[in-house]
Amino acid sequence: MRYLHTMVRVTDLDQSLDFYCNKLGMTEVRRTENEGGRFTLVFLAASEDEGSGRDKRAPLLELTYNWDPEEYTGGRNFGHLAFEVDDIYETCRKLQESGVTINRPPRDGNMAFIRSPDNISVELLQKGDALPKAEPWASMPNTGVW
Repeated sequence: MRYLHTMVRVTDLDQSLDFYCNKLGMTEVRRTENEGGRFTLVFLAASEDEGSGRDKRAPLLELTYNWDPEEYTGGRNFGHLAFEVDDIYETCRKLQESGVTINRPPRDGNMAFIRSPDNISVELLQKGDALPKAEPWASMPNTGVW
């Protein structure tokens, strides 16, 4: 397992970039605009991690800017921790067997969500390409929130 990023939702992308980049010295290493989902993702690396952040090696800070205004309450502005795993199905199976609820099953063979005992969302992402869809995951519904 490899730690990938921490995501926070921001209400003013320019103001947030000023804070994280101009004031804290982080560097933007990649950006994704998603018109269908109406959001922008900006990934930032700390100054000592910038080179490795560009090739997706260093842990990053993901700023998520939702284009439609939303008030974030109850910690909703903090999104999730993300980890890359070698086999998402095997990882979820082991977690489930140890009593962890799979809140968002890996129906797509690529992504799942669980929650920590303190209700912190944890995203699990398949290393490399998504695995072929497989049961019981492909038809498993979401449980709770993630």
